[in-house]
Amino acid sequence: MANKAIDAMNEEVDLAENQKKIYKRTLIIVCISQIFGGAGLAAGVTVGALLAQQMLESDSVTGLPAALFTLGSAIAALLVGRLSQRFGRRIGLTAGFITGGFGAIGVVIAAITNNIFILLPSLLVYGAGTATNLQARYAGTDLANKNQRATAISIAMVSTTFGAVAGPSLVGVMGNFANSIGVPALAGPFILSSIAFILAGLVVYIMLRPDPLIFARFIESNKQENEVIEDNKSHALESNNKRGIFVGASIMVLTQIVMVAIMTMTPVHMKHHGHSLSDVGVVIGFHIGSMYLPSLVTGILVDKIGRIAMSIAAGITLLFAGLLAAMAPSDSMVFLIIALSLLGLGWNFGLISGTAQIIDSTNSSTRAKTQGLIDVFIALAGATGGAMSGMVVANSSYATLALAGGTLSLLLIPVVIWSRYGKEEKDVSNLYNDKQVES
Repeated sequence: MANKAIDAMNEEVDLAENQKKIYKRTLIIVCISQIFGGAGLAAGVTVGALLAQQMLESDSVTGLPAALFTLGSAIAALLVGRLSQRFGRRIGLTAGFITGGFGAIGVVIAAITNNIFILLPSLLVYGAGTATNLQARYAGTDLANKNQRATAISIAMVSTTFGAVAGPSLVGVMGNFANSIGVPALAGPFILSSIAFILAGLVVYIMLRPDPLIFARFIESNKQENEVIEDNKSHALESNNKRGIFVGASIMVLTQIVMVAIMTMTPVHMKHHGHSLSDVGVVIGFHIGSMYLPSLVTGILVDKIGRIAMSIAAGITLLFAGLLAAMAPSDSMVFLIIALSLLGLGWNFGLISGTAQIIDSTNSSTRAKTQGLIDVFIALAGATGGAMSGMVVANSSYATLALAGGTLSLLLIPVVIWSRYGKEEKDVSNLYNDKQVES
């Protein structure tokens, strides 16, 4: 018996050491893929609305590209989540990135042929890259302990910054390149997107070995063989998971609606007031940089001061972003940059705090599937925000849209208060049950 106990202890030590090594390696690979994925995402987002406006000759449909590729990302999020659950992160993420790359190629073909019937389904397929880029953040957390999870998410998102900022800044360059080869200028950024997404997929497929999710399952199954879990504690954990999943998902859905709605119509708003395509690239570049660059600090704050505090900070930051965007002079680059930077920062707070709550509330046996399903709702929220934004601006104004978005973000506060009340109620219940057991 003593020898078996010693063997079990040695096995646990070996697993812990391997977990640390694979965790660090996984983060590096995820970061590399995120650089490419960020470039693929940002380039398309920057000019998507302008391309639709040019091809359809109507402002009321300028929110359609964002709606389509976010709807596509919803479908892809579900499929990537299911693939990852069944075959591991490597297969799921590779399939999603490569599919997004082919969607971007379809957008380029649609622009060359001026064919709306190719453009619409291509934007839908392009959304797979967006969904996969977002889901890649989970891969870095599969082997992280509870105090590392938000930081792991943030490291992946910081890496996205390099590609996300480079994408919009290359809009003018890629436009010139496209013109030089006989392709419409607005299709240029989608050429970059196709190359970036396919490279991201190849990095994951070639380098993400061993698969972090599969290894995490192995670790959990090993622990279950050496531990006895009481039924009442297991039931309490399951109840806590449901609340944590709902709260985390609600935070990410609300921040996504607000961010996508305002971001989508900013390029159109700027174009109407005489700004150049390069100006649009600068503003969106600052916005996307603010979505990802503060992540490392945000992750540390989420781990240190808590998920709830940072969720509230997300709502307040988005409110100020909406107010400033609504009041900003239409010809002021400075005000627009500040407003869109705050918009990105608020989204960053919400995404990392919400994601951390989701990871806290799931285990490896269902994690990828649950995360994929939640990202479906996030993508659908983005599709709703993108689709509605064009109609709101066409029938009212950009200022009205920005004010509505800022006001909507305040719903984060009652959601967080509800989650806090539920936690305190549960803590009291658990304390009562423990006393009953003792007596």
